[in-house]
Amino acid sequence: METKKADLSSLRIDSSKRDGYEKKGKKSYLYIISLVIIVVVAIVIYWVWNSLFSPAVEVKLTTASFQLPSQTDAVLTASGYVVAQRKAAVASKGTGRLVYLGVVEGDKVKTNQIIARLEDNDIKAQLDQAKANLKLTEADLKEAETNYNRQVSLLPVGATTQMEVDAAEARLNRVKASIEVAKAQVVAAEVALENMLIRAPFDGTVLTKNADVGEIVAPLAAGANSKAAVVTIADMSSLQVEADVSESNIEKIKSDQPCDIVLDAYPQSRYSGYVDKIVPTADRSKATVLVKVGFRNYDSRVLPEMSAKVVFLKENSKQTSVEDEKQILMIPETSIALREGKQVVYVVKENHSIEIPVITGRVFGGYVEIIAGLENGDQIISNVSENIVDGIEVIVK
Repeated sequence: METKKADLSSLRIDSSKRDGYEKKGKKSYLYIISLVIIVVVAIVIYWVWNSLFSPAVEVKLTTASFQLPSQTDAVLTASGYVVAQRKAAVASKGTGRLVYLGVVEGDKVKTNQIIARLEDNDIKAQLDQAKANLKLTEADLKEAETNYNRQVSLLPVGATTQMEVDAAEARLNRVKASIEVAKAQVVAAEVALENMLIRAPFDGTVLTKNADVGEIVAPLAAGANSKAAVVTIADMSSLQVEADVSESNIEKIKSDQPCDIVLDAYPQSRYSGYVDKIVPTADRSKATVLVKVGFRNYDSRVLPEMSAKVVFLKENSKQTSVEDEKQILMIPETSIALREGKQVVYVVKENHSIEIPVITGRVFGGYVEIIAGLENGDQIISNVSENIVDGIEVIVK
C-alpha cells in the first residue's frame, strides 16, 4: 500500500510550476500585442509626418508626339479645307435637250472651248428665216430707192408731183427701217444659236459632270427633271486653304505670315504657305474669322475640298524648300533632367513618378528630338525640377 501511495503522489501536478507556465504565456502574449501596437503607431506617425512635412509634388503632364521640326515655331494651328478661288458651275443660257458633252471629270479645258451643245434645229430654222427675210427686205430697199430717184428726177420737168415724191421718200424710209429690223432678227437668231453652245469660261479642270446626253438643260433648272449646271470646273492654279481662326487668336495672324500646310490625306508631307488674306468679317455663330492661306508651291496631289491643317509660324521663321519633311518624336526641353550623368524623363503611375532613361537628338527651339525611350502618345512630366526623383508621390495638376 505504501508503494501505491508513493506512485500516486508522483503523478500529482506541482501547482507552483503550473502558475509559472501560465505567467510566462501571458508575458509572451502581452509582448506580441505591444510589438504590434508599436508598429501600428510607427506607421501612423510616418504617414502623418509625410502628409505634414513631405507633401506630394504638383506636376503638369505633356505628351510626346510626332511633329515637323518647323512646327516648333508655331504660334497657332487651325483646320480648314482646300478651296479653288476660281470655280464655276457652267450652265447654258438657253433651254434644250443636251445632245453633245465633250468632257468628263478630270479633263482640262481652255477658255471658250466648246464642252457641250444643246439641240438647236429650231433655232437654226429661225436663223434661216431671218436671213431670208433680210434678203427680201434688201430687195424692197433697192426698189424703193429706184422709185424715189425716178420721182425726184421727174419733178423738175413736171412729169410728177411733189406728192408722189413725198410718197416715194416715205416708202424708202419704211424699207430702211425694215432692213434694221431684219438685221436685228438675224443677230437675235445667231445669239440664240450661240446660247445652245456651252463654253469654258476660263482655263481649268472639270471637277464634276452634272448632266448627261439626253437630259433637258435650263438656265435656272425650272423643271423638276431639268438640270442647270452641266459641269463644274475649277482653276487648279488658284487653290488656297480656307481656315477658321478663333476671334480670340486672330491678333496672332498677320498678312504674309509664313505657314505650314499639312493635308490630312498626306500627313507625312507639308507644303510651304503664307497668309494671303484675312477676310474682314467674322462668323457670329462660330466666333471665327476666315483666313485664306496660299500655297508657295504644290503638286498634283493637292485637290479641292481636301481637309488640311495650317500651322501659323512666327513671322521670322525660315521655311525650308523640302516638301516632304519627315515628322520626328519631340518633347519640351523642360521635361528632361540629368540624373547621375544620364538624361531621364518621368512618367506618372499610381500617383508616383517613374524615371525613364531617354536618348535625345536635335534641339528645335525649346523642343528636343527623342531617339529612344519614349513612344508617340506617352505622357510625361512637363517641368522637371530638382525635387522630382524616382518614386516620389506626385499630384497631376
